[in-house]
Amino acid sequence: MPDLRFTVESAEAIPFAAAPTIGFRVRVVNPIASQAIQSVALRCQILIEASRRPYNTGERDSLRDLFGEPERWSQTLRSLLWTHASITVPAFSGSVVSDLPVPCTFDFNVGAAKYFHALQAEDVPLCFQFSGTIFYHAPDGALKIDQISWDKEARFRLPAQVWREMMDHYYPNSAWLRLRRDAFERLYEYKRHHGMATWEQAIESLLALKEEAVR
Repeated sequence: MPDLRFTVESAEAIPFAAAPTIGFRVRVVNPIASQAIQSVALRCQILIEASRRPYNTGERDSLRDLFGEPERWSQTLRSLLWTHASITVPAFSGSVVSDLPVPCTFDFNVGAAKYFHALQAEDVPLCFQFSGTIFYHAPDGALKIDQISWDKEARFRLPAQVWREMMDHYYPNSAWLRLRRDAFERLYEYKRHHGMATWEQAIESLLALKEEAVR
């Protein structure tokens, strides 16, 4: 039975995808180099291991929405499920490198988007947990099928700049915000009532009123 090993070697933003996407280069190694692997239906669960990096003052302030007050992070700072991804690894013997595309969202109601946006520098510690099905040839030539054990993992530190540059490419000087429908209708009515051409004008007007009230 093949005992496959996995390593994430690199990552880069894919510039011309239908949606913001990071491509991870995953090396798959079969220690039995002479054994022919027909294909691998590979599934991957990706976790953000938030407790495996330090945070500066600005990052801690931005992450309050996710983890609460920094004084309580010893209890609340935990790993976040980022996403699931899957690919078909083609036939190989020994080892092969395959691209694992991971679509990304800029929706700030999603915890992963909040986390990535809060980081100012350094890397994002990720844990890739692999599973799936291996199709391979036995010594007698028969096609065999086996499962990848859930204990197969690989760690990788994604440069925070990769995510930031990707979002700047797809959404230059922009961000996404989802509202409850009733809140949207109230904002829409305010925008229409004041004859404002853009949503930015409506929000900036409301913020200016708030700032003036505070003063």
